[in-house]
Amino acid sequence: MAFLPVFLLLLLAVTHRACGQDFESSEPLPRGCGWGLVRPYTLLCDLDSIWGVAVESVAAGGVLAAILLALVLLCRLRHVSEAEKRSGVGPILLLLLGVLGLFGLSFAYLIEQDELLCLLRRALWGLLFAICFSSLLVQGVRLRRLGRERRSPGGCALTGLALGLSAVQGIIAAEWLLLTVIREGRTSCQYLPVEFSLACSYVLALLLAALAAASLALCGKTRQWRCNAVWLLVTCLLSLLLWVAWVGFYLVGNKWLGRSPDWDDPTLAIALVAQGWLLLIFHAIPEAHICLRPPPQPTAPDYFDTSQNSTRMRETSFDEDIPLSHRQFVENQGYGYNDENTAGLRSGGGPGQHNSNTGARPSAPFRSNVYQPTEMTMILNGGAVSTSSQSQVPSAPPTYTGRQLW
Repeated sequence: MAFLPVFLLLLLAVTHRACGQDFESSEPLPRGCGWGLVRPYTLLCDLDSIWGVAVESVAAGGVLAAILLALVLLCRLRHVSEAEKRSGVGPILLLLLGVLGLFGLSFAYLIEQDELLCLLRRALWGLLFAICFSSLLVQGVRLRRLGRERRSPGGCALTGLALGLSAVQGIIAAEWLLLTVIREGRTSCQYLPVEFSLACSYVLALLLAALAAASLALCGKTRQWRCNAVWLLVTCLLSLLLWVAWVGFYLVGNKWLGRSPDWDDPTLAIALVAQGWLLLIFHAIPEAHICLRPPPQPTAPDYFDTSQNSTRMRETSFDEDIPLSHRQFVENQGYGYNDENTAGLRSGGGPGQHNSNTGARPSAPFRSNVYQPTEMTMILNGGAVSTSSQSQVPSAPPTYTGRQLW
């Protein structure tokens, strides 16, 4: 979307310059330009001015990387099933289009200036940066909503918001060109560095807003999206440092070094390429990786791990349901005897009686439903064991319903 107008305008400028170029020029070609390139395109191959070849190579690699990343996102989009992750695909694609425009615009600074190229530079510089920084801003808004409310606006709404914010910079650039070129009658290449920097003040405001949104996104309740917020914050901080560096060097550094007209174009071209790669490495690639990563699978509980307080083990703990004052009756329940065996033991019966006491024990349902206390239980309850109270069997607690122990 953004790369196509840049490419068409560059192609138009190259065709215009090639048609008016005198190929019979007798000027010697720079070192490295022996395969057909002549002025004004010698910076593309001049090995003496190595910065042009370096910018060209790095920009071409960035174009290839951005196109490959966009294709991967589009091909794997159907595998992204979570709505929270799908909402971030639109701003990422818009950012990649803006990055492609930045890399494409850097080639305009490798060609000698004329009216068409100067119009292209002044019109698209702030607009492309506005597209990139507005994408960062809507990503910060998205992460803020996800951290607080665990839901996000749709990807189309976020993309539309970013385009609306970018359109403001397009209006500013158009007004600047109308005032300086048409109203004042100056050429498009005749402008001061201060004017160029002031025309990009809205872009800097978008970057500061994106930085604030990224900082607020780190304060969310959900930890799942903090990694995205950290990458976004790092991207905004590095972009801000880059803008401070190139604006300071463009306005002050070149004059202080005495290279003001000659180093203006290299400064702007390097700023374009550096900003494009910064957005790719620190935001687009990590965000695409997190978006395409499959959701974590739920893990089965480890029943052999004693360090974990398993809910299943808590559910099977029956002692928690019984009051502490009544728990002693339950503990001694399995060792109780019936009335006949108790009477035989108290009277000191013979071997026959002893053998009868060791007979078949009551069945599990009988033991679980009939309370049979022992003498030790009666002593623990505070009652002394006497012959007069042997026939009195204490009653079970009113809340006791019996337990299945066998």
